Amino acid sequence: MQSSPQPPAEPSAKPRRTAAGRPARQQFPGLTKQILVLAVPALGALIAEPLFLLADTAIVGHLGVEQLAGAGLGTTVLGTVVGLMVFLAYATTPAVARQFGAGNLPKALASGRDGVWLGLFLGLVLAVVGFATAPTLAEWMGARGATADYAVEYLRWSMPGVPAMLLVLAATGVLRGLQDGRTPLLVAGGGFGINICLNFVLVYGVGLGVGGSALGTSIAQWLMALVYVALLVPRLRRRSVSLRPSVAGLRRSAHAGGWLMLRTLSLRIAILATVWVATSQGAITLAAHQLVFTMFSTLAFALDALAVAAQSLIGKELGAGDKDRTRALTRTMMRWGVWFGLFTGAMLAALAWVLPPLFTPDAAVQSAATLGMFILAASQPVCGLVFVLDGVLIGAEDARYLALTGLLNLALYAPLLVLTDVLALPGEALVWIWVAFCGYLLARAATLSWRVRNDRWMRVGA
Repeated sequence: MQSSPQPPAEPSAKPRRTAAGRPARQQFPGLTKQILVLAVPALGALIAEPLFLLADTAIVGHLGVEQLAGAGLGTTVLGTVVGLMVFLAYATTPAVARQFGAGNLPKALASGRDGVWLGLFLGLVLAVVGFATAPTLAEWMGARGATADYAVEYLRWSMPGVPAMLLVLAATGVLRGLQDGRTPLLVAGGGFGINICLNFVLVYGVGLGVGGSALGTSIAQWLMALVYVALLVPRLRRRSVSLRPSVAGLRRSAHAGGWLMLRTLSLRIAILATVWVATSQGAITLAAHQLVFTMFSTLAFALDALAVAAQSLIGKELGAGDKDRTRALTRTMMRWGVWFGLFTGAMLAALAWVLPPLFTPDAAVQSAATLGMFILAASQPVCGLVFVLDGVLIGAEDARYLALTGLLNLALYAPLLVLTDVLALPGEALVWIWVAFCGYLLARAATLSWRVRNDRWMRVGA
């Protein structure tokens, strides 16, 4: 029997327009809750780390100046290496979120599994290399005598924990990709709490000194790693996903991670180059720069919470093929980033006269740091925008663009630093260093904003 002809589809309604004649923006209920559910736990997890570092510094600091200097040097080397490996979380989160948004949970879990295995493999290699090259690394950092001995001791006792650290990074990315921000917060908070207790017992109770601090961190990282394994393995088995890694999946994770590592490397070089210029300007400028940069790093933890939420949410919505919601999320988080930057900038400006005396009694350092903090305060809205857009494009797996523009921004920043180093007058160097750094942030904001001006960066589907 022939079916009756269907009536032609009605033309879609024209988009509602504002009084000025422009198309009205679509309303998407639940955006605020969606962002906060991920951003607030991410903020807690991000804050847990600097709080732990402060407590650990206090524990080691009571051993003596050389022990503190050696541990500080070891922490810097370890932090630089692990910081370059943060791509394990940044690559895993959007890969998992995209498959999750597409409704393919087994593939999402498989992507996460491959990221975790890649972290473990890389961690084992770095641990062996780090143990063997610890004396050379300490020497390259300029350590001598007892300070070098303590730095080597710290590094070598830290190496057993490196595979666990990288596994934790990747596993955190898996859960965030599955839109779970609460579990990483609980694991981070509990892990760092246990870490502080272990360090105190091993440093003073067992008498291991600097090595005890590093060993406590290694043990705590493995405990965190085991918690993540205990959480992920049952999920994999329930969905009949093999525990063994896929060669193709490892290759995909490494490819995306390579671009993200290049992006992170460009940021690290910019920071190190800034420190080098501050060092060349003398002890007062370097000391003041350290104070201002400490505030920059502290505020970055708060601003980065939105970036973490962006990675998860953008990946999920693109996986679901929803460009409209992706666009709305991007606009909303950009506004939040700027407003949050205005808030943190106002707080810093109000405290700029108060903070430096808390860290140093030197009047010259206080004066230079105060001016630097005012410049940093003025740049906070730009920082907020940069952090959010960085997270948006990481969530969209646009790692190649981030890496290449990272190199471009670094190339633009280098001449500014050279001019600062050559032309800065005594007493004004720190001001111009931070003006140059603001120029670097503006370049990043321009290249990131240019990318999201249209929808070309949106690759939808699984």
